[in-house]
Amino acid sequence: MTADQLATVAGRPGHARGADRAQTARRRTSVATRQHRAFYMFTAPWIAGFLLLTIGPMAFALWLSLTTFDGISPNWHWIGLANYRELLSDSVTWGALGRTGLFAVTSVPLSIVAGLALAVLVNRPIKARGIFRTLLYLPAVVPPVGAGLIFKQLFDTNSGATNGVLDIFGINAVAWLSDPYARYVLLMTVLWGAGNVMIISLAGLQDIPRELHEAARVDGASAWRTFRSVTVPLLSPVLLFQAVTGVIASVQTVMPLLLASQPPPGGVTSVPQSNYLYMMHVFAEYFAYGRFGYASALLWVLFVLILIVTGLIFKTTSGVVFYNVDPEAKK
Repeated sequence: MTADQLATVAGRPGHARGADRAQTARRRTSVATRQHRAFYMFTAPWIAGFLLLTIGPMAFALWLSLTTFDGISPNWHWIGLANYRELLSDSVTWGALGRTGLFAVTSVPLSIVAGLALAVLVNRPIKARGIFRTLLYLPAVVPPVGAGLIFKQLFDTNSGATNGVLDIFGINAVAWLSDPYARYVLLMTVLWGAGNVMIISLAGLQDIPRELHEAARVDGASAWRTFRSVTVPLLSPVLLFQAVTGVIASVQTVMPLLLASQPPPGGVTSVPQSNYLYMMHVFAEYFAYGRFGYASALLWVLFVLILIVTGLIFKTTSGVVFYNVDPEAKK
């Protein structure tokens, strides 16, 4: 056998190993490609919806906020930041923003406390607690439009059931849907949906290990001390979630429009002053006055304010929220 033949035979194992490694690398590349393709196929509907139904409308609203477009007339003009400058000097806007802030500060803690109290009650080992959970959560699944119509009928001045009950006791009818009572009816609608907060709080309560409560009782802690020192700290991530989502929902509520004496969208002009929140002002500018550009500027300002308030909530609660797993930990 010649030297060249010996070299060829000796080199075959190395070539075989190299070919196997290349084939393995191609197989891994093929699997990764299929996984990437499957990922984008499954997420494509969400990505398309996010781009077309979220980013697209937001970009269009930003463009509208820089114009005088009224939604109908083709004679619109580019005015730059004029709408935003007008917004800063508009007393109606600032008044609506102040009432919205007061409503959020009042309604969010009220709903969280009410939901947590209900969750603690239905978490106890009582008979038929499944039925109680269902009944308490049931109002939360009623659509906002339906809930608004229900409260509008209940508190109607002339034919409402509430004034009917007052009449039994010889009390004169109350104009519940007018100032100064309209704000209280609005807060009642918040309590109406407390079942949603109850379900989330109940899930958080059931996730707390029983051993911690038993250890607290062994140490002689009272029920209130156990709740304050064990339950609330362990439930703090859930309470933070409810606070953030509650603030976002409260500043965007349209319930005052549903409680107005006239049907929407024209009914926005009949909303009582105490219930004339920020979104009512946006609706008025859009549908009552046809100022699409100014209303879009109002919405963009609200979007920025929500980002700021959400960031402040996370910043100020970073030292009092307890996580079982560090959210900043790297995997």
